[in-house]
Amino acid sequence: MATAVARVETESPERYAKQLCEHLGRRSKSTFADGDGTIELTAGVVRLHSEPGVLVLEAEAGNDADLAVVTEVAGRHLERFGRRNELQVAWGPVESTAE
Repeated sequence: MATAVARVETESPERYAKQLCEHLGRRSKSTFADGDGTIELTAGVVRLHSEPGVLVLEAEAGNDADLAVVTEVAGRHLERFGRRNELQVAWGPVESTAE
């Protein structure tokens, strides 16, 4: 399983999470509740979590090529929605918490 995470600084993480879920949910299955969302794209899944001042996106796909599609789609749309506030999505590896 290929994974990536992005932490996007914004004063409105819940609003952007909801907007992304609603927009991508037009063609894909998505859910949104209490500041968190899930978007099931054909290539993989994006999970969104709203924290104070930060929207966390976690992408997961079966392989690196599909992960590239998932991160590109989610990142491109979020940056477009947040263009006025200069949102930038920078994907990186998921940090392991195992010791």
